[in-house]
Amino acid sequence: MNLKERADRTTDVIERFRDKPFAWGTRGNCIHLAKAQAKAMGVRTRAVPKFSTYAGAVKALKSTGHNSLEELLDWYFPRIPSAKMIVGDIAMLPGLAPFNALVIAAGGQKVLGWHESDMSRMWPIEVTKAEIVAAWAVGR
Repeated sequence: MNLKERADRTTDVIERFRDKPFAWGTRGNCIHLAKAQAKAMGVRTRAVPKFSTYAGAVKALKSTGHNSLEELLDWYFPRIPSAKMIVGDIAMLPGLAPFNALVIAAGGQKVLGWHESDMSRMWPIEVTKAEIVAAWAVGR
């Protein structure tokens, strides 16, 4: 898949999630965003277990056999240095353990995702590579 196609598919995913407020009990959260992005990039993943609270999300994560989102994403995608991210890859920013925050690489130093300062919708977030906890190559 070329870079333009990756960007187009990523844009489609972002448009579906852009105006959804973050919520544990809906598909408006970062694990559903990451799953949609993986699918758009041609990567099949398991269904996301249902949950409606933070505690339920922890239980759902444990039911996958993983103790953190980082461990779960390591299962599906090759980890890469953040400097090697391209449009459509997935990155992790610091957040509420054991989850942290999953965001989508938009190119340059921008990622797209929910930001703790305003969870009412997704935002473009400018980050330094040092702020990124982990990064994964998706569909390449």
